[in-house]
Amino acid sequence: MSGLFFKNKKNQKVEVVVSVKTVLQVVLVVLAVVVVLATVQKASHALTLIFVALFLALGLNAPVHWLSERLPGKKRGNRTLATGLSFIAILLILAGFAVSIVPPLVKQTGNFIDDVPRLVEDVRDQNSSLGKFVRKHNLENQIDKFSDQLSSRLDNLASSIVGTFTKITSSIFTVVTVLVLIFMMLIEGPRWLDLFKRFLPKHKHGHADKLAGDMYKVIKGYVDVQIFLAAIAAVFVFIPLLILDVSYPVALMVVVFISGLIPMVGHTIGAVLVSLIALVQSPTAAIIIFIYYVTYQQIENYLIQPRMQANATNMSPLLVFSSLIIGVSLSGLLGGLVAIPIAGCLRILVLDYVNRRNLLEPAEEVKA
Repeated sequence: MSGLFFKNKKNQKVEVVVSVKTVLQVVLVVLAVVVVLATVQKASHALTLIFVALFLALGLNAPVHWLSERLPGKKRGNRTLATGLSFIAILLILAGFAVSIVPPLVKQTGNFIDDVPRLVEDVRDQNSSLGKFVRKHNLENQIDKFSDQLSSRLDNLASSIVGTFTKITSSIFTVVTVLVLIFMMLIEGPRWLDLFKRFLPKHKHGHADKLAGDMYKVIKGYVDVQIFLAAIAAVFVFIPLLILDVSYPVALMVVVFISGLIPMVGHTIGAVLVSLIALVQSPTAAIIIFIYYVTYQQIENYLIQPRMQANATNMSPLLVFSSLIIGVSLSGLLGGLVAIPIAGCLRILVLDYVNRRNLLEPAEEVKA
């Protein structure tokens, strides 16, 4: 035992006795928190993949369930078959995207490398228009430095290709890992829910099902709206790509769609990628597309998305926008991706707690 002495308002000594057992419990709790935080930090990449897979599995559950209900046979076998068919469709889409964008990208990169010596010669030729421009503005030193740097970069091209190949291989492995996790979660998800319900008293099963259903509606509504907005953005950007005759507009439209699935920051990534690819063909086209895309992004982020997500998740536009800002600030792309559904689920839990404790007037309807 150990004692601490304090003085109250009447200047009387008050002794607070703290047992050794209590001290040890506090120390153990602190150590446990430190160990858990360190473990989470070490396994942050794996936990991120699991969290992303869980989020995507919840979004894919609706079409898988719809397909399994329409297949003949037993329900358990139908769900496995429906999941397999859904994944075949996803793999075909990914393969089509890779086939549509990788060969053109490799071809354009090869053409650029082949054209580099000719461009350097044109710059150094005093009779060419580029050469006259360089001499007029006294850019000879800068051009020489750039040429030397470019030559050294091309000499190290082999090592750069190896590094790029390693990154691509790592990305492919990550995608495959997430797909496998999604597949397993879709198949085993109902069993895990049944197992979780066994830990609850039977009289709470109905309440737990209601909460789970409400949270699932929030996540499904969020995913549906995000897919719809990404498709609209892809169509809108596809139009100027056709008008300006930019190469491979279909592949770029797919890039815009994938980027649009990430709230707030996704379209920024898409705008940069599409503009860089258009820059190879025409600087003017790249500038026009970039301005067009960024303008659309601002309209969607601040006017369209908050209202649509608010209707889909039963939250106010202020809460939707605030959760997005907080999510992006805390965890970047991942935070922006999951901020709205997490805020919607937390809102359901908070309102459920408030209603069960009768902390609100019955006549009032609160929409946070």
